[in-house]
Amino acid sequence: MKRMINFLRAVVREMKKVSWPKRKELTRYTITVLATVTFVAVFFAVIDLGISELIRFVIE
Repeated sequence: MKRMINFLRAVVREMKKVSWPKRKELTRYTITVLATVTFVAVFFAVIDLGISELIRFVIE
């Protein structure tokens, strides 16, 4: 039990040292991630559609 308490105290100490992003930074990072994920998803969807159509064209 004492080891667990020491561990949790160490965790609290380390969490106080963390440099948390400000609200403005967090918003900007979130928008960047969402935009990147959306772009990559659309890109691969278009590539997949193109390859599918190419294969259909070759088979028929």
